[in-house]
Amino acid sequence: MATVIAVTNQKGGVGKTTTAINLAYFLAKAGKKTLLIDFDPQGNASSGLGIDKSTLTTTMTEVVIGSAPLAAAVVPTDHKNLWVAPTTSVLANTEVELAQADKKFSRLKQAIDVASDAYDYIIIDSPPSLSLLTVNGLIAAKYVLLPVQAEFYALEGLGQLLETMKLVRKAMNTGLELLGVLPTMLDSRTTLSTQVHEEIKRHFPGKVFDVTIPRNIRLAEAPSHGVPIGVYDKFSKGSRAYKALAKEVITRTEGGAA
Repeated sequence: MATVIAVTNQKGGVGKTTTAINLAYFLAKAGKKTLLIDFDPQGNASSGLGIDKSTLTTTMTEVVIGSAPLAAAVVPTDHKNLWVAPTTSVLANTEVELAQADKKFSRLKQAIDVASDAYDYIIIDSPPSLSLLTVNGLIAAKYVLLPVQAEFYALEGLGQLLETMKLVRKAMNTGLELLGVLPTMLDSRTTLSTQVHEEIKRHFPGKVFDVTIPRNIRLAEAPSHGVPIGVYDKFSKGSRAYKALAKEVITRTEGGAA
């Protein structure tokens, strides 16, 4: 049975998709069979892993509307132990359809439950909004990983997401846990970054990952080449940080089993 982690923050530009791609890659590098579900209509996790979206016949759109099982959408990547269930912008239209559908909140969970045994980890890249798709991700997941950018307005709006998590936990997914808060785009040379990091730790006591993700130009460049940072520049600061994050995630979810 796979450990399902939703990478979620309703704020855009916080390194959410970068985190989903690179966490999935380094979990796969650690020998874990990993599926990355691209559940963001922008489809950046798909293109960030080199998927040519114009060639796709089955995507997460078909999975969510129930016309295809998850296994039909899954495609292998160029990286051992790593698969992706891609998406295209059509998924945004599906959300309107879903709003009228039966069991609209648990479509993703139903799809994952059938395929779960084939993987050790399933990572969901959620949209940057508190939408029906995001709620589907929260209901399907065991854990939420929350990337938070080390900037002045970092904690603004997070209350709403945490409230949504609380409602989901109460109504539909009692086992949902916050796996950890991940400070991203940290520039240790600036006082602001350091202050925000301290504020995040105060706000989420005991829940902030030990690793932080630095502001790193190589991380920003990697998606345009369709590869994770571990392939684009494995010696970069960003690569080392995401490798450390994968180790910490394994420790937090498996009690240290590697």
